[in-house]
Amino acid sequence: MNAIKGTASNRDTSTAVGRLYKPGATQGGVAKELGVTSSQLKTWRLEIEAAGSMAAVRRQQADAAEPDRLRKENKRLKLENEILEKASAFFASRAAKT
Repeated sequence: MNAIKGTASNRDTSTAVGRLYKPGATQGGVAKELGVTSSQLKTWRLEIEAAGSMAAVRRQQADAAEPDRLRKENKRLKLENEILEKASAFFASRAAKT
C-alpha cells in the first residue's frame, strides 16, 4: 500500500497511525508495510496525538469559560427585565390617568 507515500491525506495518516495500535505492530514494521520511513510515521503519530491534546485543551478552556459567559448573560437578562418592569409600570400609570 504505497498510497501513503509522498503527500498523504489526514485520513491516510490516521489510518497508518491507527495500525501502530494493533497488537504486535511495530513502528518499523508498519512503516515498511506502508512504504514510508519510520521517522515519518512517528511524526504523523505525534501530530495526531498533539492535535488530540489541543482539542482537549480547547474543550477544557470552553468549559471553564462557560460559567463566566452564563454569569454575564444572567446579569444582562436581569438588567433587561428591570428595564421592562420599569417601562411596564410607567405605561400602566399613564394608562390609569386616561
